[in-house]
Amino acid sequence: MKLITAIIQEDKLDQVREALIQANISRISVSRISGHGRQEDIDIYRGRKIAPNLRPKIKLEIAVNEEFVDVAIDTIVDSARHGSGEIGDGKIFVTPLEQCVRIRTNERGGSAI
Repeated sequence: MKLITAIIQEDKLDQVREALIQANISRISVSRISGHGRQEDIDIYRGRKIAPNLRPKIKLEIAVNEEFVDVAIDTIVDSARHGSGEIGDGKIFVTPLEQCVRIRTNERGGSAI
């Protein structure tokens, strides 16, 4: 089991969500976050370095079984990218998921996902 965390631009949420549903991945969590990456350099104003502004982003969290990891990643990359790719399109992080428990039934492991 893996936890896929994707940071994408706000305007791509509907497109990514619809693409994931088409790929048979329908259980996702969505959070509105803000941050900055390489899309802005640190400016110098009156001789002082000014930190870049935080930009609104969307964070997707998707718990998947092993057979859906590459499908989910490819789907997110294809649907979240602007054109041929631009700075600020986002990032995807994949981390091991030790355990999953469905509270309603107490199912554990991959069947709980």
